[in-house]
Amino acid sequence: MKIFAGNSNQPLAESICNTIGIEPGKITLKAFPDGETFAKIEENVRGEDVFVVQSSCPPTNHHLMEFFIIIDALKRASADRITAVMPFYGYARQDRKDQPRVPISAKLVANLLVAAGANRLLTMDLHAQQIQGFFDIPVDHLYASPVMFDYLKYNKNGDLVVVSPDVGGLKMAHAYSEMLSADLAIVAKRRTSATETESVGIIGEIEGKHALLVDDITETAGTLVNAAAILKERGALSVRAVVSHAILNDLGIDRLKNSCIDELITTDTVPRPEIEGLNVTTLSVAGLLGEAIQRIHNNSSVNSLFRFKGARTT
Repeated sequence: MKIFAGNSNQPLAESICNTIGIEPGKITLKAFPDGETFAKIEENVRGEDVFVVQSSCPPTNHHLMEFFIIIDALKRASADRITAVMPFYGYARQDRKDQPRVPISAKLVANLLVAAGANRLLTMDLHAQQIQGFFDIPVDHLYASPVMFDYLKYNKNGDLVVVSPDVGGLKMAHAYSEMLSADLAIVAKRRTSATETESVGIIGEIEGKHALLVDDITETAGTLVNAAAILKERGALSVRAVVSHAILNDLGIDRLKNSCIDELITTDTVPRPEIEGLNVTTLSVAGLLGEAIQRIHNNSSVNSLFRFKGARTT
């Protein structure tokens, strides 16, 4: 087994290798003057079980193209099996035709991964679970909730209510409420643009409770900030947010700094610099991904990674 990493999230790849106890594979990645990516595998991979770690975080298109080129290089070097490890699967929000003459980009990325030579996909907290059906190769879909739960069970406020910031996240919020033995609520929202949302109401009891917002991804943080504001208006004592993939841009950072969210809890599926004035707790999913990689390599079940407290996390 060998693990190679692109440039998108090398600290996570190194942590995964440390948990398994192997050295990262040797690879040279550089750009030509015109911006083209060059990749060279610097060790023999013939007949090897190979894993390539790459998140499609910004610059998204560059990291995806780098991913395809690495996989193609491994395929042409006669690797036996190539597993694409995507802690964060980009373009996942473009998973359907919700208006005329638009692409289904999540399906296109799936096709490109397979065309490049990937034999298997390992990913985490897809925006829509049905994206697994876009692939004709095996897909192992992990959840960050076990890592989150290990943190939350020791940092649990008193009377807790888990809140989904929209209808789409209700299933994930329900899983967290079951794990934490907490009440469940939902914020009804209306999206006014790609960067703006409007919270219009709440279903559930909020007053006098500590709210835990749960979402899979945030970029501009509009949904979280608006939901937190209406929770405070309805009498929440505190508001924390749990987000699997926090791909924060400048707008999102400014919104969070000026919001009533007391703590943002996220993972290292995408790299993130230290942000002054923002209380961010970053939990590592390296152990979870490392365990999954070992089990895939040994052809053993990954089902138990979805279970704790006797029940599935989703």
